[in-house]
Amino acid sequence: MSKKLKLALQIESAAAGIPPKSQLKTWAEAALRPNVKQAEVTVRVVDAEEGQTLNREYRGKDYATNVLTFTFDEDGDMPEIPGLPLMGDLVLCAPVVEREAAEQGITLESHYCHLLVHGLLHLQGFDHLEDDEAEEMEALESQIVMSLGYDDPYRLDEEIDE
Repeated sequence: MSKKLKLALQIESAAAGIPPKSQLKTWAEAALRPNVKQAEVTVRVVDAEEGQTLNREYRGKDYATNVLTFTFDEDGDMPEIPGLPLMGDLVLCAPVVEREAAEQGITLESHYCHLLVHGLLHLQGFDHLEDDEAEEMEALESQIVMSLGYDDPYRLDEEIDE
């Protein structure tokens, strides 16, 4: 077991196919960049109602989304504290993850993996607001997800562009 990552799992959904904590932890550990010495992350799996409420309250968007990332220092106004672990919460909306996996013709497991990696990278400061940031983040996501034995999550985008 890794001492680098403490992962708590909260399941607030009756959806089938939610990966076990051990699998989520493996994926999360793979997504942690070498500069992260310790991390404490809570993964919460929710249904559409809670997902929509959180997205509306924190992002101003009134629909359930696949993954939300909440960093411990959301506003960035905390002083730098040496040795403080990376801390935050990821919220995965089970019905959205399931619907997207079906729409994309991929396994539910691989989509959960991709979204967990995506959320963990956000937690570490990666973003996709600008094209160059998006390219860097997507390349890293692809590398991590494929290293875990799944297909490139952006391969469908490339096939559509051709």
